Amino acid sequence: MEKVIDAHIHVCRYISGFGEGGEMQAIGKGYAQYADGTAFQMIPDFLGEYGVTPEAVIRQMDAAGVEKAVMLQGQFLGMQNLYTWQAAQKYPGRLAAAAMYDPFCRNAGAVRRHLFEELKFSILKLEVSTGSGLMSYHDSFALDGEMMEEVLCYAQAQGNVVVFDIGRYGSECWQPQALARAARRHPGLQFVVCHLLAPQGRAHEAEWREGMRALALENVAFDLASLPSNQGEAYPYPNAAELVRQAIGMVGSDHLMWGSDLPMNLCRASYRELIDYIRLDSQINSRDKDNILYRTAERIYFQEQGGA
Repeated sequence: MEKVIDAHIHVCRYISGFGEGGEMQAIGKGYAQYADGTAFQMIPDFLGEYGVTPEAVIRQMDAAGVEKAVMLQGQFLGMQNLYTWQAAQKYPGRLAAAAMYDPFCRNAGAVRRHLFEELKFSILKLEVSTGSGLMSYHDSFALDGEMMEEVLCYAQAQGNVVVFDIGRYGSECWQPQALARAARRHPGLQFVVCHLLAPQGRAHEAEWREGMRALALENVAFDLASLPSNQGEAYPYPNAAELVRQAIGMVGSDHLMWGSDLPMNLCRASYRELIDYIRLDSQINSRDKDNILYRTAERIYFQEQGGA
């Protein structure tokens, strides 16, 4: 059986998010509600009611044969910098931690100095989406613009990995060409793009392929988190598997890494199903599976970075 690293999970002390619907709070039984009244299940009952502990996650990892995981974060669940850092300190080598900050914050410099120079996070997550990211409550901005350039220069000086969620095609945040220009300006900085650019079903495949080709750079990798749920299909996720095979051809399996986007995706699928659509795909060779399920994430997040 292939070794597995989950390159995209979330832990959460308590759901306390913010996005296009305003503030979001836990309302019990794994459900959350935005200020506009929109409510939905975010956490399956076996993971928690108001939050997701690292211990609950590790139990699921052990049951599914997942060796390590990378804790990303953003405004959807609410900023969890301290909780994520504490989890990585408690389970070193098992959990790697990303930090996030809002570059529009008046004291952003002091915040990031604390996160990256004092707490020594080595991974920066930037959720910029219009749904629950920076562009959901700030004016839209260019991913290759002046503000982002300052953020990236600092990250490169710190030796960080920078993880971007740029949302979906058709949104102002979906800027693969701009992100590619930023990546070319920083060839020594490792970029990771979440959700394989978040294709929705089989619509806009030409635009998705164009975005993937623009980002086919040596210092850019992609995680596959939520690829099946974004396809709106049931296991064994044939459309998601086909997109993975296309991505292997465009960027190479050594630039791809599997992720579950736990906890929300476990409301509709089992952890093993989310792994097995790749692990059991007879059209993906063993070398590519090994890269996607383990080696790419090991190289980017664990070998040199050490997690937090």
